[in-house]
Amino acid sequence: MHVIDSHTGGEPTRVILTGGPDLGSGSLADRAARLAQDHQPFCRAVCAEPRGQVAMVCALLVPPVDPACVAGVIFFDAAAVLGMCGHGTIGLAVTLFHLGQIGPGRHLIETPVGVVAVDVADAHTVAVTNVESRRLHQGLTVAVDGFGVGTQHITGDVAYGGNHFFLVDPSPIPVAPDNIRQLTDLTVALRAAVLAQGIMVDHVILYGPAVSPAAHSRNFVLCPDDSYDRSPCGTGCSARLACLAADGRLAEGDEIVQESIIGSSYRLSWRQGAAGGVIPLITGQAFVMADSTLIFDPADPFKDGISA
Repeated sequence: MHVIDSHTGGEPTRVILTGGPDLGSGSLADRAARLAQDHQPFCRAVCAEPRGQVAMVCALLVPPVDPACVAGVIFFDAAAVLGMCGHGTIGLAVTLFHLGQIGPGRHLIETPVGVVAVDVADAHTVAVTNVESRRLHQGLTVAVDGFGVGTQHITGDVAYGGNHFFLVDPSPIPVAPDNIRQLTDLTVALRAAVLAQGIMVDHVILYGPAVSPAAHSRNFVLCPDDSYDRSPCGTGCSARLACLAADGRLAEGDEIVQESIIGSSYRLSWRQGAAGGVIPLITGQAFVMADSTLIFDPADPFKDGISA
């Protein structure tokens, strides 16, 4: 299997060029559903240790349906197939540029949730125009135990940015690298509490003050596989923009900088969407790290990845 690895703000993307499963024809949403239903061992084998790592997100290249698109892509991690992935889209664009398959300028990429645009400025810098994003629930309060004295009631918003997010601002735990274990445990509990109310979320974001004076805030993002996003999370930033716009806290066209838990950053802005949501613009940088062939030896007891 031929793959190229990159990272976007510290978050890895593994683009699968050849050797992936045959998902047949149809829409990307249909093919993504087949990947999730029939090929979970493949997803784990490519993402998880020993070939991958805890934060790995993979991008499976597939033929697009829309002939205007330069590529079709299905993103997944070891636990779930994703509707969209912002850092992965930046990593994919930088990978295609590295391969000479695209040049500077605007290109369209088809995902299971719709067509997104990438504006490639140079070998590392890409601006992603994401799918329309919107707030779904405002001021949702959930209860969690084990984080302080007794039960804590924590309030946040649920928003869609290509994936579904529960966003809490401010975080009840300081958003700092020393607190990653506590932040992870809290966000896992928060996701379970939201799901228990019958509301779909696959990611949770906590916000705190930025370290850089130029940044708007710092975030901690829990991903479906319970790892944390090293980047500021492109789809999460899209959900954040929808909430800021709905609250009148960020005007159309104004730009902010979002920091991640490790200090990497994206530039963010939005414009009005046709269906009442926002069209996010996320600008970040990615760097190619490896061009590799993955080998799946039938004799290898861990050829399907380590699930513990």
